[in-house]
Amino acid sequence: CILGTHHEKGAQTFWSVVNRLPLSGNAVLCWKFCHVFHKLLRDGHSNVLKDSVRYKNELSDMSRMWGHLSEGYGQLCSIYLKLLRTKMEFHTKNPRFPGNLQMSDRQLDEAGENDVNNFFQLTVEMFDYLECELNLFQTVFSSLDMSRSVSVTAAGQCRLAPLIQVILDCSHLYDYTVKLLFKLHSCLPADTLQGHQDRFLEQFRKLKDLFYRSSNLQYFKRLIQIPQLPENPPNFLRASALSEHISPVVVIPAEASSPDSEPITDLVEMDAASQSLFDNKFDDIFGSSFSCDPFNFNSQNGMNKDDKDRLIEQLYGEITALKEELENFKAESARGAVQLRGRASELEAELAEQQHLKQQAQDESEFLRAELEELKKQREDTEKAQRSLTEIERRAQANEQRYSKLKEKYSELVQNHADLLRKNAEVTKQITAARQAQGDVEREKKELEDSFQRVSEQAQRKSQEQAEVLETLKRELAASRQELQVLQDMLESSTQTGAEQNTRIASLEQERDRLSQAAEQHRDKMAALQAELQQLRDTLSHEQESSRTELEMLQTQLRDKESTERALKQRLAEEQLSLLQSTTRKAEHMVQDALARMEDPAHISCTGSADCLLSQTLAASECAERLQDAHSKYLLDGAAVGSLLPHLALFAHLVSNTLLQGSATSHVAPVEPADRLLELCKQCGSETVSYLSALQDPGKVASADCSLVTACLGQISAIGEELRPRGLDVKQEELGDLVDKEMAATAAAIEIASARIEEMLSKARAGDTGVQLEVNERILGSCTGLMQAIRVLVLASKDLQREIVESGRGAASPKEFYAKNSRWTEGLISASKAVGWGATVMVDAADLVVQGKGTFEELMVCSREIAASTAQLVAASKVKADKDSANLCKLQQASRGVNQATASVVASTKAGKSQVEEKDSMDFSSMTLTQIKRQEMDSQVRVLELENQLQKERQKLGELRKKHYELAGVAEGWEEDGEW
Repeated sequence: CILGTHHEKGAQTFWSVVNRLPLSGNAVLCWKFCHVFHKLLRDGHSNVLKDSVRYKNELSDMSRMWGHLSEGYGQLCSIYLKLLRTKMEFHTKNPRFPGNLQMSDRQLDEAGENDVNNFFQLTVEMFDYLECELNLFQTVFSSLDMSRSVSVTAAGQCRLAPLIQVILDCSHLYDYTVKLLFKLHSCLPADTLQGHQDRFLEQFRKLKDLFYRSSNLQYFKRLIQIPQLPENPPNFLRASALSEHISPVVVIPAEASSPDSEPITDLVEMDAASQSLFDNKFDDIFGSSFSCDPFNFNSQNGMNKDDKDRLIEQLYGEITALKEELENFKAESARGAVQLRGRASELEAELAEQQHLKQQAQDESEFLRAELEELKKQREDTEKAQRSLTEIERRAQANEQRYSKLKEKYSELVQNHADLLRKNAEVTKQITAARQAQGDVEREKKELEDSFQRVSEQAQRKSQEQAEVLETLKRELAASRQELQVLQDMLESSTQTGAEQNTRIASLEQERDRLSQAAEQHRDKMAALQAELQQLRDTLSHEQESSRTELEMLQTQLRDKESTERALKQRLAEEQLSLLQSTTRKAEHMVQDALARMEDPAHISCTGSADCLLSQTLAASECAERLQDAHSKYLLDGAAVGSLLPHLALFAHLVSNTLLQGSATSHVAPVEPADRLLELCKQCGSETVSYLSALQDPGKVASADCSLVTACLGQISAIGEELRPRGLDVKQEELGDLVDKEMAATAAAIEIASARIEEMLSKARAGDTGVQLEVNERILGSCTGLMQAIRVLVLASKDLQREIVESGRGAASPKEFYAKNSRWTEGLISASKAVGWGATVMVDAADLVVQGKGTFEELMVCSREIAASTAQLVAASKVKADKDSANLCKLQQASRGVNQATASVVASTKAGKSQVEEKDSMDFSSMTLTQIKRQEMDSQVRVLELENQLQKERQKLGELRKKHYELAGVAEGWEEDGEW
């Protein structure tokens, strides 16, 4: 088909052929059409899409039509047709994409035309395309039974074959989707693309799971190499993650040599070996010279030409026969080799599937182990968070203390700084006063120098003008000198005072500089302390904020966990209450059903013994006590509903059986005790229903009391004791006599049954003719054979019991042996009673069948019941026998004879039934077409009703057998005594 589309550059011929195919009537044909059409869209000519678009509506109609079928290939064809329609629409909207979806990165950019809107829309369309592919993938897998080796069967391979095209499409679509999402995240915010991310994550998980499951199938391993997706999806918020993305590549390996050629090679080798063997035999018979030149007859002396021709023809005939035999042998060996290879392939496939299942189980265990580790880590993280919260609170307190100390130190520094400022002001005042004093000294010095200058000028002027008064002037000069000396002394003292002032000023300036430096250091230290204080404040606020955030987060998690725990507890309580109510409703329905069956006319024919009633009543009373204890525990602890439910179900079953057994016992009891017993059974049933109704009501669960039911059971047990035959109150010392009596009674019952069968056979021969006589003789003859087999079995059982008793087993006498092994003795007595009762019932059923009042099915059931009773007798007899005993072998042989006789009764009954049914065949000669059609419809309705009724009866039979086994175990104490 693919080559044809390239040859004619289109698909007109393909569709002209497809239109003549019954695709709407054959699902498998439609499935194979979808597979071929998918391959044409991928690998065919580019015009296949154009020629196929016109049929898109017809494919949609066909998809809807097949979608109405929920089984087989219907849903598969519907989903596959939807996928093909989606593929055609995608390639129609995006013509740049080829059918096989193989494109380079540059072509992908050109397809979006470097427009973010186009990329956005293209991503949505690819999501839709990939969704259809995944739907087909999942539907095919869900339609297969993966627990078996489906990939090596023809039916499984038919469904798996189209998935190769799906895998090829999915690998390209996944690769393009990842690249487009990286482009979109580089242009658009993450919130805008949240929907794209969610959809991609969902498809990523599905595709990864499907690729993993496909890679483990044997069918795909030899046809295609499926890639595995990464463990985690790409992180589109990190642009560098694009370089880590590896495009998944699907590899289709080259076709290997066909396994069909191997048998041919084997045949060739076998042919060569057989020819060599034939040549060796030829040489041995005729000589090597004849085998080398078989047509050289001159060396054969004493033979004429005719003899040689006959010999040649004879040899040719033998050669032909040997060749045919050789060919047959080759064919057989080839078939055997092919079968063995096929079987080996199947075993390998099954081994691969089992290994796959084992790997899945290991993966699941690893996953559960990882979840457990994660839960442990979460718990450890919670504990670490609590410890970190405590540490943060402790650090916050320490920071508070440190902050208070720094605050006190800061106050001291501020006080010291104020004191230093005051001292600096005083020093500055002293320096100013010293400078003023120095200025005054300089001014006085200057004045003294001016006055000295003036005195000197005056003296010179006087010496020049008044020479006469020299002496006066000398005296005045001396006085002036003295004065001058005094002034010089004063000047020196003033100079010294100025130097001292300068020294003091210098020292004060040094003190001021030192104080300034100290103040600057204090200022720097205070700034550093303020910065450290601010940093501590910031750190403290940050830690407080983080602590508050962590505390809020932990509180939120704690509240969430508490709310989740409360919701789970509430849900658990609701589910437990719902389970209790549903179980109680079923139990109540069971008791009500038992009460209704007591009123059923069909139950009137049922009879029962007082011993069975007492055992049922005792079991029901014990179960009622256990139920009351479980009820008390449930009231104290609501989670203890698991211990209440089993007792509740068992209580309902035992009470129901007690009611039915009491009703059956009343049918064979005297009038007055029977009325009282029946009334008590009804009262017990009503009290049980009331008790179960109270358990269903949450408001009445605490007040529900089972004592009334227990009292009714006690009264029923008392009446049962009254009705119990005195002769059955056997002590353990009398068990031995009772065993002999029961075995004798069983033998007598079998003899009576055999006599009755002979009598019925005589009556049938005298009164019946034709087919009816033949059927009755066959049935009664098989019943006679069954009675004889049972008689042999009873005798063999007696011999084996006598051997067991005589062997002693540590007992002094037979009675002591029976008394010591009372459980075994009671089982033996029960089995003997069952055999005798079964024989009587079967004779009654055979009598009714011969008279035409009974059914063949009842006779078959009775015969099977006798076989079961004899099997019980055999089991009871052989449980203490020696495995090498000869009597045990006779007993087993007799048991097999009973089984064969039972099979003979069933076979003769079935044959008689078929003969009678053939005799009573319908007469259609007088019926019209409408009447026949009406009868056909009625027969179909009857068949459906009988099938439904048969299914229900089988389910009911299974439940009855299961419950009978459970109740028999409770009544017999199997759980308490595990010896037999």
